[in-house]
Amino acid sequence: MATTAEKRKPVFIKVEELKPGTNGHNLTVKVLESKPVPVPKPRRAPMSLSQRPQRPSRINECLVGDETGCIVFTARNEQVDIMQPGATVILRNAKIDMFKGSMRLAVDKWGRVEVAEPANFAVTENNNLSLVEYELVTVQA
Repeated sequence: MATTAEKRKPVFIKVEELKPGTNGHNLTVKVLESKPVPVPKPRRAPMSLSQRPQRPSRINECLVGDETGCIVFTARNEQVDIMQPGATVILRNAKIDMFKGSMRLAVDKWGRVEVAEPANFAVTENNNLSLVEYELVTVQA
């Protein structure tokens, strides 16, 4: 009988297998480009003793991919430092967010972004999943 303490081996998928509204993805991708996204400054609220000054958020939109395709990855704060063009990274527990009808890959606090050994695949740039526009359709029961 298997114990619950046994770790499951992570299942790695390819970029072309990503679908809207899914999560729990593990991928190995190369970073092609990384562009900062301007973040609006938060309005100053009255300071109280319980509040500590917040560091401004850093957000970059990074084009990442593998041999099956590419997608835009939204890097936040510390992830921005790792997501440098040319780097190979492992995305663990990644999810698909929808932004203006297109897919964006993201890793929240439940996932990890790790630097990996340089991969020996060429990224397929002509299959950009973030350029596919999806429309929300309500189905009548």
